[in-house]
Amino acid sequence: MEFPVTKTDAEWLQELGPERFEILRQAGTEAPFTGSLLDVNANGTYTCGGCNAVLFNAGQKFDSHCGWPSFDACEPDTIIESPDHSLGRVRTEILCANCGGHLGHVFEDGPTDTGLRYCVNSLSIDFTPED
Repeated sequence: MEFPVTKTDAEWLQELGPERFEILRQAGTEAPFTGSLLDVNANGTYTCGGCNAVLFNAGQKFDSHCGWPSFDACEPDTIIESPDHSLGRVRTEILCANCGGHLGHVFEDGPTDTGLRYCVNSLSIDFTPED
């Protein structure tokens, strides 16, 4: 896939550092219950850690008790879904539509009206609180 923001792996690694590079560019996963944004409950926006595109807002976040920040929706046209056949099962990977950064996965087991749970690595996003 081609994305509006493109860089070489060397450029991404230099910008992101090794931990974020592993998550965003190599589809890694941080350990559950370790992410810095898991328990953030303030108003604000969540942006891609690779390109700063707005992906989620605080009103879409909920506590799913799964160990990663979870959202029941995303901002329109900000996320691309892709089949993921790793780990011997079929899941739906979510990528930033602007840079292709791996964010996590989306599941159809959410408790809200959308029925969705966007399960996102804290290292793949940033949070900006409202003033």
